[in-house]
Amino acid sequence: MKMIVADLEGVFLPEIWISVAEKTGIEELKLTTRDISDYNVLMTKRLGILKEHNLKISDIQNVVSTLDPLDGAVEMMNWIRETSQIIILSDTFEEFVKPLMKKLSFPALFCHNLTIDDQGNINDYNLRIDDQKKKAVNALKGLNYEVIGFGDSYNDIGMIQAADHGFFFKPPESVVTDYPQIPVTRSYDELKSMLETLLK
Repeated sequence: MKMIVADLEGVFLPEIWISVAEKTGIEELKLTTRDISDYNVLMTKRLGILKEHNLKISDIQNVVSTLDPLDGAVEMMNWIRETSQIIILSDTFEEFVKPLMKKLSFPALFCHNLTIDDQGNINDYNLRIDDQKKKAVNALKGLNYEVIGFGDSYNDIGMIQAADHGFFFKPPESVVTDYPQIPVTRSYDELKSMLETLLK
């Protein structure tokens, strides 16, 4: 049996932090795992910026509520779910993405959560487990699944390398340069063709 695992932001959804940065005008919030490969460093920086600018969970949720899946993402997700099974492995947070998951018809999502106080301040982030994407792939393989994995950034490398068949989807050139051995797809048409081949 085969199981598909995939990243969320940059693959099916726009990058939430970039959208918040554009809405608030805080340029530093545009940094993602494409720019800073160490997720803990990135999140510590983000929480510091939120505190400095007094941004609360409601401010981020207000931005998220205006977002839609990437062009073609809904159709791609529907095709995958009709053809196979998919689990989204993301380093996002439940509190951010719930409205957007509805727009993708609620695929299975493994992600993290936040510590939020009564005033709506985001005080901390809680990783469900370290290196969760890679560990999820290995767990699925332990259940005798043949795993196909794809994502767009540095935090997807462990997942992609652990999968039986791993590749990039629309990665930045810096990621391609650092990992030239990993195959690349650059559009939903290419993604569909790759999956059709791997699912045979």
